[in-house]
Amino acid sequence: MNYSILDFLGLLGAVGLFLYGMKVMSEGLQKAAGDRLRNILSAMTRNRFTGTITGFFITALIQSSSASTVMVVSFVNAGLMTLAQSMAVIMGANVGTTFTAWVIALFGFKVDISAFALPLIGLAVPLLFSKKSRTKSIGEFTIGFAFLFMGLDMISKYVPDLQSNPEMFEFLQHYASMGFGSVCIFLLVGILVTMIIQSSAAMFAITLIMCSKGWITFDLACALVLGSNIGTTITPLLAAMSGNVAAKRTAMGHLLFNVLGTLWTLAVFFPFVELNSWITEEIGQGNPAALYQYVNDLKANNPDIYNQLYANSLPTADGEILHHRTIIASMQVSVSFGLSIFHTVFNLINLSIMIWLTNVYVKIVEFLVPARHHGDDEFQLKFISSGILSASELNIAQAEKEMFVFAERVSRMLPMARELVRTRDGSDDFNKQYSRLEKYEEISDRMELEIANYLNRCAEGRLSNESKRRISSMLSIGSEIESIADCCLGIGKILLRKQEGNASFNDEIHKNIDLMFDYVAKAMDNMLQLLEMPETQNEHDIIVSYNREREINNLRNQLRTANIESINDRHYEYQSGIYYMDIVSTLEKTGDYIINVVDTIRDEYRKLHPAI
Repeated sequence: MNYSILDFLGLLGAVGLFLYGMKVMSEGLQKAAGDRLRNILSAMTRNRFTGTITGFFITALIQSSSASTVMVVSFVNAGLMTLAQSMAVIMGANVGTTFTAWVIALFGFKVDISAFALPLIGLAVPLLFSKKSRTKSIGEFTIGFAFLFMGLDMISKYVPDLQSNPEMFEFLQHYASMGFGSVCIFLLVGILVTMIIQSSAAMFAITLIMCSKGWITFDLACALVLGSNIGTTITPLLAAMSGNVAAKRTAMGHLLFNVLGTLWTLAVFFPFVELNSWITEEIGQGNPAALYQYVNDLKANNPDIYNQLYANSLPTADGEILHHRTIIASMQVSVSFGLSIFHTVFNLINLSIMIWLTNVYVKIVEFLVPARHHGDDEFQLKFISSGILSASELNIAQAEKEMFVFAERVSRMLPMARELVRTRDGSDDFNKQYSRLEKYEEISDRMELEIANYLNRCAEGRLSNESKRRISSMLSIGSEIESIADCCLGIGKILLRKQEGNASFNDEIHKNIDLMFDYVAKAMDNMLQLLEMPETQNEHDIIVSYNREREINNLRNQLRTANIESINDRHYEYQSGIYYMDIVSTLEKTGDYIINVVDTIRDEYRKLHPAI
């Protein structure tokens, strides 16, 4: 056997370079337009047709259906997209992934683009040192493009020759002439290999090279491509594992779309392959099925010429060798077009059938992935998790949604603290209410930590300047919200000290504390309104928040002055006045933390929309 372990490692490295090139291209585009990408996806999924078009263009841009579907899973997880909308985008993404196949078909064999890879890198490297973020991103995209085709070129050199190494893939050769059974076997091979390398585009590149060199027949190459459509669903499935129910349903919908499409294709497989061969011939690219027969006839009748053609030897002037090489090169183009047409026609027919069944899809995936019981872990974050991060720019939307949930949960502590003030000291109700308040404060600590960790992980990715500022703002907001929770628990601790000191509050104190709670609750409601949709707030909402803060400060000052008079007039004991003022001061401090959140939203909003 002349295929060594070093050659196998070389193949792994070539596939790795191909995938890394795609990753760099994707990240370069996301960094240049990540925020815009998020806004486009949110705006362009209002109906199934615009959603499909969006999925197509996003996938064509980032050259990866896996990346775009993971983004969709993230959006559904973040509540920015419904399940029905996500189905349409995923359908479009499956068509968009054929764009990569066409790029490979058009440039991978007709033009030796790998020869231009190093010059492209040479031109792109200076862009990386630019002060402009977008220019740097263009440089990264160009380098990724160069790596992509360098990897493709190396794959062609390191993929094992089945004819020269029959023992290496002996099990495949035994099942290569079983008709429809062989199709099913190669379909499974396509699924498994794509699941391992997590890229249908990389699988397509390998299939294209294997078929173009005459190692497998055209119909078996089509079976591999068909299998890769199912195998590529592994990435969003992994991404959804730690997501919410909606995210899991989205990933399941992606799998279901490809599985159902594959089933109808298998039912008419051989006529469908012949249809695509006919289309390839009709557009003037020749019969893609002819290459396998030509190469095998050549091997049987002229083994010496065959060996010279595929020995990667130095260029030769032998006329017969050059003649066969020219014919094979022409047939390779035919095969590349044939596979690209098969991939495209399959996805277009699949889309044209499935797009009308979107609501049926939703019902099926809801049945397959039922909602969890309401009694599940109350403390689990709603929109973010510790699972796979797909695109740092786009994951920020999930953190923004989770931040609102965090603030909403903390806001529940305010009426708890208010009720605790009115509850009789030392009673069972007081102890239960205090324990509940304490539990909520522990939850807020945990939520702040998990959100902060998530944002820090996002910050480790490639981010635009706007997204970096947004993460910084959200970290600040999270800290302020947690401080509000501390203040609410602080009121409970003051009441415990009051209980230990045997002090009591009369109706006058209770009335004034209730008034202070009313003012703070209004400020909290206004903060939640701003936090729910920070990008769509106007100046009026900000002004209302500042007015609420002034009202809280003025009331604090009035109560502080009145407290001295009330103690002098012996309305209540001095010690009761101390605990009373501590609660008033804590509530005023809560108002300060609320306005700090509003300040951050205002500053970030103006940076994102300076014209307002």
